[in-house]
Parts: sequence; structure tokens; C-alpha cells
Amino acid sequence: MEEKTMPQTEAEWLERLGPERYRILREKGTERAFTGEYYDCHADGVYRCAGCGEPLFGSGAKYDSGSGWPSFYEALDKTKIAEHEDESHGMRRVEVTCAKCGGHLGHVFPDGPQPTGVRYCINSASLDLERKS
Repeated sequence: MEEKTMPQTEAEWLERLGPERYRILREKGTERAFTGEYYDCHADGVYRCAGCGEPLFGSGAKYDSGSGWPSFYEALDKTKIAEHEDESHGMRRVEVTCAKCGGHLGHVFPDGPQPTGVRYCINSASLDLERKS
């Protein structure tokens, strides 16, 4: 998968992503549980940021958390994601964004399986799966 050039304006982001992905990646939205393309996907490959193409999660770390969103117990490279305190919607959570383009991916929770004990709960719309051939 070739690297994407980074849009410079929000209008360019909207043109690249379309309305739904723009709402999630750029406006910190979320998709409804059990509706995203990858929540029940079992294909092998690498999940890349839908905004910039950065490789973020491997299918080997994906598991069924029962939450309705794609869940991973670790990132491919922790330097490729950033974590931020999120106190929106009357909750205290940790938001996960792409370190390269700043796109909102989802949230990370301390209730995942071993070996990490964390659950990256990620919007399908924030990802593109590069399937292993």
C-alpha cells in the first residue's frame, strides 16, 4: 500500500475521507457498535490508519472483545499511536490517535487480555485493512 500525501486543509480531509470517516477521524466521532466493517473480520493483515496509511495494528493482536468494535491487545509500534486524556461525554477515558496525522482512532482501556492487559477499542472507519496475500 502506497503512502498517502497529507491533506493540508479540512476541506481536503473531507474530500479524501468522505463524510462518515471525516466525522470519526477528524471530529472525534464514533461508529455504532456492531456496525463497522472490521468488528467481526478475521482476515490476516495489517490495519492502517484510514487518514494517512500508517501501519497501526496487526491482525495477530486482534481479538473479539464483545464490544462491537475492532479490538487489539497491542499496537504494531507504540510510537505510531498517541494517547490523550479524554473527559468528553461525562466519562474519563484515554483517547487513541494516529501519531502521524492526528486522526481519532478510538480509546484504550485496561481490561484487555494478556500479555498486555489493554484493549484498544478502535473504529472500523478509522482503519483500512491491508490483507495478507
